[in-house]
Amino acid sequence: MTTRNEVEPRAAWVVVWACFVALAVIFGVAYSFAALFEPLQQQFHARRADVSLMFGLSGLLYFVLGAGAGMLADRFGPRAVTSAGMLCIAAGLMAASLAGSLNGVILAYGLGVGLGIGLVYTPAIACVQPWFTRRRGMAAGLASAGIGAGTLVVPLAIAALLLRMDWRGTLQALAAGVLLLGLAATVLLRRAPAATAQGGRAVAGHTLGQSLRSPSFRWLYLMCLLASPSMFVPFAHVSAAARDLGVSDVRAVGLVGLIGIGSLTGRFAIGALADRIGRPITLMLMQVSLGASLALWGLAGGYPAFAVFALWMGLSYGGIVSLMPALCMDFFGARAVSSIIGVLYTGAALGNLAGPWVAGWVFDRSGSYQAVIWGCIALSALATLATWQAVKPPARN
Repeated sequence: MTTRNEVEPRAAWVVVWACFVALAVIFGVAYSFAALFEPLQQQFHARRADVSLMFGLSGLLYFVLGAGAGMLADRFGPRAVTSAGMLCIAAGLMAASLAGSLNGVILAYGLGVGLGIGLVYTPAIACVQPWFTRRRGMAAGLASAGIGAGTLVVPLAIAALLLRMDWRGTLQALAAGVLLLGLAATVLLRRAPAATAQGGRAVAGHTLGQSLRSPSFRWLYLMCLLASPSMFVPFAHVSAAARDLGVSDVRAVGLVGLIGIGSLTGRFAIGALADRIGRPITLMLMQVSLGASLALWGLAGGYPAFAVFALWMGLSYGGIVSLMPALCMDFFGARAVSSIIGVLYTGAALGNLAGPWVAGWVFDRSGSYQAVIWGCIALSALATLATWQAVKPPARN
């Protein structure tokens, strides 16, 4: 075990940065949906609810499949599983670029990107935690900051490409980038010694079955289920909402980039803060902050308010996501950490699929996002209560 005076090995930080790049690639692809929303809607004369299925289906798959990916990584190691995932993403993007109908795009993108992210996300982020003890919060925050970086850079890059080529060529360029950068990162991911059985002794920590029977796990799972619509509806719809109020296309797509900036800040700053004041209380504060940020969206009347909302929401979202893997390591140990995180993240699957689709359905019928926003605020309040139940100290007899 690492003591307070020891320094984590250099290999640990190589894994952190490899995870950073891998997550930047996969979530940059996922959240480039905001830039593709308008071209796809115009190309196929589609409703917002229909186009939102592309984002929702991929999210459903990568959260549900994360459980299986975690188990595969516990058995075969993160390098092989995550590299296979990058190949799936590239194939899905290429297939979507060749599709002749919106349903074909949804199927190719949803299945290929969803399966690929599912194979990369959980094994990559889970492989970081066992390398660290003293600076686990900082390492988790830095690694998961790749999500924020990808959210910032890739949608803006896609928007720039769409000014020069059609959406089909843009998807093909994105597929090439995934192969180049994604595989370069995943080949550097490897297990920590603490997560590898040595001398015939099992790795310390809970089995998956033991974790699933834990009250803390059940409350954390409910938290993920309740909080996920508040996290994913803005990614799919805030750009469209801003356009409705007259914000230009570039600025509207840039709001997703601002979420990425906020997320980057949250992952760096909140992870380090959590190492000082405790991860449980920090997670509670971030849940409250996420719900409060949504009220600003409901009141936004122009670009400045939307920009502040995007930064605030990103900060809260980034803090929550960076804390979850470290808390799993704290609560359950390294023995089955990839599998545990993967199963936990399936709780976000329903919110990722249903949240954006329901938001589009409500807008198509009412012409407003107000009901969606207040529904997400209510769910965030319930998620905060679930968080408290998960992290509160056990009662003493």
